[in-house]
Amino acid sequence: MEAQTRARGGARMRLRDVLLSVVVAVVAMAATTARAQLEVGFYDTLCPAAEIIVQEEVSKGVSGSPGTAAGLLRLHFHDCFVRGCDGSVLLDSSAGNTAEKDAPPNSSLRGFEVIDAAKTRLEQACYGVVSCADILAFAARDALALAGGSQYQVPAGRRDGNVSVAGETNGNLPPPTANVQQLNQIFGSKGLTQAHMVALSGAHTIGMAQCSSFDGRLYPSSPSAGQDPTMDPSYLGTLTTQCPQSATQSGAAQPLVAMDPVTPNSFDTNYYANIVANRGLLTSDQALLADPTTAAQVVGYTNNPASFFTDFADAMVSMGNIEVLTGTSGSIRTNCRVVG
Repeated sequence: MEAQTRARGGARMRLRDVLLSVVVAVVAMAATTARAQLEVGFYDTLCPAAEIIVQEEVSKGVSGSPGTAAGLLRLHFHDCFVRGCDGSVLLDSSAGNTAEKDAPPNSSLRGFEVIDAAKTRLEQACYGVVSCADILAFAARDALALAGGSQYQVPAGRRDGNVSVAGETNGNLPPPTANVQQLNQIFGSKGLTQAHMVALSGAHTIGMAQCSSFDGRLYPSSPSAGQDPTMDPSYLGTLTTQCPQSATQSGAAQPLVAMDPVTPNSFDTNYYANIVANRGLLTSDQALLADPTTAAQVVGYTNNPASFFTDFADAMVSMGNIEVLTGTSGSIRTNCRVVG
């Protein structure tokens, strides 16, 4: 009997130890998750001037060149869609490795000098504290506001990745020739919805595009194919003048065309109005009118610009959460162009 009592007591002790271990593990996991989450005001005590410094440098950049606003928005997008929002798009190529920024889809990226200027000041103010990935997220928000979009709060706490490979842009960045199904697949793989996709496409209301991004709509690969019938004929004529076939086929620098010819530097809903008028520049832009669900969202934004501004800001926050590195993952680069 005594032996049985001791056995039952030992079993209870072992069960208690197991349960205690489980509780400790759960608490540890919860703590790790809490630390891993991005948060608004992340630098309030770590580096109080962080967001102000970024805002000042973005303001300088955009005042000197209004097109920089679109460039900074695009930088953040292209960063997040390859390896997540980890600042890897900022890394320079090195011996034996071609970085993301030198991949063909990124050949026209701009705004790097604004990020560099902000990083230099931040390292002087708070050495080794503010990540390049967070600078990109702040800069995109501030650029949007300067172009006329809605200001929004940016959750921060991202850390920087140390790998950047040009080949990884393939299949991760949506091509300008994509249809809605392909766009949904790419955005969905990043945890974003179709509604996010349509809203984020509205970033094309500012900035420029290379003629090579849409010359297939102007100059078909075979004579029998004809020009793109979904494009407004007068707009098509204008584009063929701006992008002569000889220029699109040469190895020289590609001509640039405004994504929105009406208000190219103003963040508004003209992008969606252009699509409704069959004046979407890229195939992927005009494709939004071919699907009933995305078309309804497009038309909705033209009728209610305020809903677009709200949805775009929300989608930017969601995009900024893609595969982020937090806690002890990654690093804080002191120079956004190099590892270390």
